[in-house]
Amino acid sequence: MKIVIDAMGSDMAPAVEVQGAIQAVEEFGYDLILIGDEALIKAELDKRGGGRGKISIVHSPERIEMNEPAALSVRRKRKSSIVMGLDLIKRDEADGFISAGNTGAVVCAATLSLRLLPGVERPGIAICIPTLKGVSVITDVGANIDPKPIHLLQYGIMADAYSRYILHNENPTVGLLNVGEEESKGTDFIKEAHTLLSESKLNFIGNIEGRDIYTGVADIILCDGFVGNVILKVSESVVDTIVKLLKKEIRANVIATVGAALAGSAFNVLKKKMDYTEYGGAPLLGVDGRCIISHGSSNPKAIKNAIRVAGEFMTQGVNKHIVEELESY
Repeated sequence: MKIVIDAMGSDMAPAVEVQGAIQAVEEFGYDLILIGDEALIKAELDKRGGGRGKISIVHSPERIEMNEPAALSVRRKRKSSIVMGLDLIKRDEADGFISAGNTGAVVCAATLSLRLLPGVERPGIAICIPTLKGVSVITDVGANIDPKPIHLLQYGIMADAYSRYILHNENPTVGLLNVGEEESKGTDFIKEAHTLLSESKLNFIGNIEGRDIYTGVADIILCDGFVGNVILKVSESVVDTIVKLLKKEIRANVIATVGAALAGSAFNVLKKKMDYTEYGGAPLLGVDGRCIISHGSSNPKAIKNAIRVAGEFMTQGVNKHIVEELESY
């Protein structure tokens, strides 16, 4: 297995990508390709001194910045790390691609270069979130902000395959995010999506509300990319705020400080469950290849786990199962 990492994607590139790649080689043993500015990547590798013989470099002279328009950048910067990295997948010179760079550019380039799986009309980004009952999947969180009802059905089918074969959930429940549980609630778009999902073979439990997202009532939560991205960003902010408020209150009270010390193990477990880096990157479901999108502020552990997810995605044959499910419809 050979996986390509966009070494120029993250906020701290290429240091984060190089460190994550070295950790992944040590833990998983995959062959990795770091694509980007060769001089910068080589300097980081020499500094870290790891991954010898398992990590190769492909030089890319251009980089798509976070604030650049996605489609225009992909067309103009054909020598960027994102475009060249995905071209390696297209030419069967690698098996998976990971980037913590411009999400829109990755979605655009992957769709153009890898094309979509048979039967898929729009790709969707899926993320794993911790809940009271384990882990749930939300899709879409930013690939398609103006979908059609049929796209939500396809997201459900693709997320069902991902949940079954990556999260090992035998019969995942599927919920449609809405402003109320009743079938009569929501826009015409949501009502039509509800009808399609109700008539499908998915384990559809109906509408769910925002308060249900983290309870685990649904193993898969479906929404458009605009709403999903808002959920993602708000969730990140809330977790960060709670951690800071807890630290502030604990430091201000001696008794709380003692209690926190005694409850240290519980805090560590909670921190691990809420840590997005534990879940790696978010798969771009629906493209004919394995493409994982990581957070721009990813640390080495996040990159390492994104590599793990890419490997699992391939070994479990998720795309094959998605195509089989779509064909059955």
